[in-house]
Amino acid sequence: MDDKDLAADSTAINCEDAPSAESDTRNVIDEFKGKSVAEIKGELDKNRLNFHVAIENFQHDFNIGTIARNANAFNATGLHIIGRRHWNRRGAMKTEAYMNLFHHETVADFVQWAHENNLKIIAIDNQAGAKKLSQAELPKNSVFIFGGEGPGVSAEMVKSASEMIEIEQFGSTRSVNVGVASGIIMYEFARRNTLSQE
Repeated sequence: MDDKDLAADSTAINCEDAPSAESDTRNVIDEFKGKSVAEIKGELDKNRLNFHVAIENFQHDFNIGTIARNANAFNATGLHIIGRRHWNRRGAMKTEAYMNLFHHETVADFVQWAHENNLKIIAIDNQAGAKKLSQAELPKNSVFIFGGEGPGVSAEMVKSASEMIEIEQFGSTRSVNVGVASGIIMYEFARRNTLSQE
């Protein structure tokens, strides 16, 4: 695994001077207005939720930015890009600057990293054999895998996952958008593991 380039990509953002709270137009909540990227990331690091998000990036999927933004919204411990290093960040609205970003060249590299860090790999897809979300567990120390829009999670990743979970649907479409699916899974993780503890 090599995340040097990902870190370098955000250097310009991380080196910015903090604007005044009054002039801060960034997409951050009010308590972070006027703080530098490093300060915001430091505060978020104190309260990360105990899950990771991984995205297979084999076709430059435009949904990756949305998934990254969702990972920030639910304060995931880590955001992993598997495959191509470069991804469409427009949908992320620079929220990736506050995340812990990792890059893995191959599925095998990622799986090895996950095992070394004692993370349970859970694929999110509606392929044959998937468990229904309402009946599945979303334990802490999990990493949720999202594939590309269309092809879904790769066969290699499905084989490496501990299990696969699908989101129940009630209409005619084969699947919800992968960016939407990521938000549903992350919220449900937070509901079960964080909100239920308050």
